[in-house]
Amino acid sequence: MTANNMTSADLTGARRTPDMHHSRLSGFIIDCNTEDLEAAAAFWGAALGLRVEASAEAGQALYRRLEGSPLDIEVQQVRHESRVHLDIESTDVAAEVRRLEKLGARRVSAVHDWVVMQAPTGQRFCVVPARRAIAGTANAWHE
Repeated sequence: MTANNMTSADLTGARRTPDMHHSRLSGFIIDCNTEDLEAAAAFWGAALGLRVEASAEAGQALYRRLEGSPLDIEVQQVRHESRVHLDIESTDVAAEVRRLEKLGARRVSAVHDWVVMQAPTGQRFCVVPARRAIAGTANAWHE
């Protein structure tokens, strides 16, 4: 399954029967409770030695991508407290969410084509669709 053909049933956990899916750490999102996203992105870009680029993703006005790292690193304008969260990218978001729930994580909300989750230890993270081929560099999970 690709991000382009994901349905709301996939995000809510409707049962599918794939043999396997892949997932890996995609990157880090720096959540900034700020009115000045440009200043926040400029700070984090300079602090990490990365270039600031406007995100090509949905909600572009709320994100700035920091280029120059093998990981996806973005600065995001948010209304909640400032924090850092990670993204796990998967070839099958629904299967990865089920796998993580078995490990003790819980769903917080579905947003667009990704799912916000919370670890048993309280940290929030997102499961997002893989935007490129990851099978050769990701973990393979059998259901």
